[in-house]
Amino acid sequence: MARTQRRDSFLGITIALAIVLAWSGHLLFALTGNDALTLHPAQILVHLLVQTFLFTGLFITAHDAMHGAVCRHYRGLNAAIGIAAVQLYALFSYEKLWHKHWEHHRHVATPNADPDYHDGEHKGFFAWYRHFLMNYIAWKQLVGMALVFNIMQHGFHISVANILLFWVVPALASTVQLFYFGTYLPHREPEGGYTNRHRSLSSSFGTLLSFFTCYHFGYHIEHHEFPAVPWWKLPAAHRSYKQQG
Repeated sequence: MARTQRRDSFLGITIALAIVLAWSGHLLFALTGNDALTLHPAQILVHLLVQTFLFTGLFITAHDAMHGAVCRHYRGLNAAIGIAAVQLYALFSYEKLWHKHWEHHRHVATPNADPDYHDGEHKGFFAWYRHFLMNYIAWKQLVGMALVFNIMQHGFHISVANILLFWVVPALASTVQLFYFGTYLPHREPEGGYTNRHRSLSSSFGTLLSFFTCYHFGYHIEHHEFPAVPWWKLPAAHRSYKQQG
């Protein structure tokens, strides 16, 4: 068991650092390269899609850290990676997210108790998404992001177009990706009501599509059944769960 934990911890750290380095490297390349207004629309779209996916990866890394799944063998390092990931993502408080996420697991899909769930009345995608965001965004965070924006613009002389297209828009787009594939689809109530104790649904995507949609977070029953399993092991958990069912 200890050997498996050490192996998984080493692999979890490696994957987490790879995501952080990929996010940082691509963002630096996109921000400091040619002015976005001179790029072909296809180039802009590629940068947007890649950076959005990497932003999502940052949050999924932080999410796994909240479950101790990035580095189970070294808890301090696990928390440090989670803190770094949410700070890079959007200056979030790791402690606040940790508490809210565990409220989600304790009161999954319960209006006014689960911070990720709708308020019981506004169940549509856009109303639910707005409610979801408002539970997490704080004014101090917005002030901090505005400060970072101005430092990039005036301190490093990065064009506003590059900052908007390659930092702001991908960050916002990743919240939609995370919400749609990680909250809305898994937790919206099906006709006839929920059919399992996790009040969740899992996607039927194949492994590759599951990875690109949201780092396998669509395998959501499996995540609630095995919350300590890191995202990169969810396909195996999904196969195992289907066989048991």
